[in-house]
Amino acid sequence: MAQIRQEGNDMIELYKAAGNGCKTTLDRLILKDPHLLNKISLTSLSETPLHISALIGHLEFSKALLLLKPQLSRELDSHRRCPLHLASAEGHTEIVQVLLDENSDVCLVSDQDGRIPLHYAAMRGRVEVVRKLIIAQPNSITQVVLDGGETVLHLCVKYNQLDSLKLLVEFVSNEAGFLNSKDHEGGNTVLHLAVMLQSRIVKYLLSVSK
Repeated sequence: MAQIRQEGNDMIELYKAAGNGCKTTLDRLILKDPHLLNKISLTSLSETPLHISALIGHLEFSKALLLLKPQLSRELDSHRRCPLHLASAEGHTEIVQVLLDENSDVCLVSDQDGRIPLHYAAMRGRVEVVRKLIIAQPNSITQVVLDGGETVLHLCVKYNQLDSLKLLVEFVSNEAGFLNSKDHEGGNTVLHLAVMLQSRIVKYLLSVSK
């Protein structure tokens, strides 16, 4: 019983360390119990310590976790988000790169709403993260479309992220069919959507010949 209680205390301390980015505490806990990270799946928590450190932006702690257990990069929380979703949304460029170096396939992991990390970065205007994600998986721009037919370009317009849109259009400038994709709800292209929202993006879209 005492051992079970101690293991629970160690797990609590691990999650606190992830929130604080305290690598010293992580090292001490792993030295004490080399299998501690393997026991995460036995808890009722959906988020892993890597989800937490990636969200907050603790680079060195995230690196240390990945070195100890690379599989953490593929773990999903209760919303089916991997750590890359969270780091991308917050614009933690260096952590995004570390996660991509470990496993670039997570670029194509969809959450419960069908959104991949690129969608999160584009919606939040994290331009440098968008660049890293599409370099890692260029097909992620066109390959993943939301259930409503919205592309990542639609999301840029919807959330008024002009710089993200410009970068994405550069990468798909030769794909007129994709640039003119229509959503399912109203049959709207990105230009239609921009006009309806009275967005500053209209002027830019009109300058794109296709």
